[in-house]
Amino acid sequence: MSGSGPKRVILAAPRGYCAGVDRAVATVELALKLYGPPVHVRKEIVHNRHVVDELRRQGAVFVEDLSETPSGATVVFSAHGVAPAVRAEAAARGLKTVDATCPLVTKVHLEAARLAQAGYSVLLIGHAGHEEVVGTMGQAPQAIQLVERPQDADTVQVADPGRVAWLSQTTLSLDETRRTVARLRERFPALVDPPSDDICYATQNRQRAVQRMAGDCDLVIVVGSRNSSNSVRLVEVARRAGAPRAERVDQADDIDPAWLVGADTVGVTSGASVPDHLVQAVVEWLGRRGFDQVQTETLVQETLTFALPPGLRRDLKRAGLASA
Repeated sequence: MSGSGPKRVILAAPRGYCAGVDRAVATVELALKLYGPPVHVRKEIVHNRHVVDELRRQGAVFVEDLSETPSGATVVFSAHGVAPAVRAEAAARGLKTVDATCPLVTKVHLEAARLAQAGYSVLLIGHAGHEEVVGTMGQAPQAIQLVERPQDADTVQVADPGRVAWLSQTTLSLDETRRTVARLRERFPALVDPPSDDICYATQNRQRAVQRMAGDCDLVIVVGSRNSSNSVRLVEVARRAGAPRAERVDQADDIDPAWLVGADTVGVTSGASVPDHLVQAVVEWLGRRGFDQVQTETLVQETLTFALPPGLRRDLKRAGLASA
């Protein structure tokens, strides 16, 4: 593309908040309203620094470990989930807990525990150190091993090659996960699949939306924080799908104007933990630089919602406050 034609923006849809993130953020906001600040949150509620900073302004206190909370405090578990040992520690310290774990992550936790109890070696495809991976491995640490890359499938060892199953982190690249599973199945032909795809619907939708538009773009901008796995994956997906350049930014001010040199078409999307006002700010930034034609390409309409955590719903009802 020459860089001399009309300047346009292709806005991917769906993008931004998924049902699990929407539920998690609402959980903290309602907990602050119901219980009053401070409400402690173990780890970042979702991986977006703007969301975390806004909740901090409202009175949320983010901690890395439960030891940083006073006895009897109210603690929200993040959308990424926690290991049973964390729940046990919270109970032992008399903490009031509100569990904002995404229901799709909870599904993986239940699968991990069930498979381990049935005597399977569980191979978890994911990224070391990610909070979701730590929480899932904690469901049955004696039975679960981490497989980070397709080539790791060649060296992983299991007790019984006839009783092996795989699960995955919910925010991975679809294509790379499939390649890893294929490599695992070459070594372990009896490999058992999860009952349903672990990669969440929102991750899949956002990746497929980017795949659809990437080939028409000179540049794809992904709005999302550095520690957001699904945002980082979107950059990788865009590049593999044919975008000459793809970059991640936290906000519009992070865009390098040099990226626009020679560009006619810029694709814009965002990770599942990104509020849409950050995306709109990027679109406005581009508009001020001549990219004033904006078209939205919609892959699917997302309608899924998740109910608030049961304990929070109960307390809201008792207090006469409306809940989602």
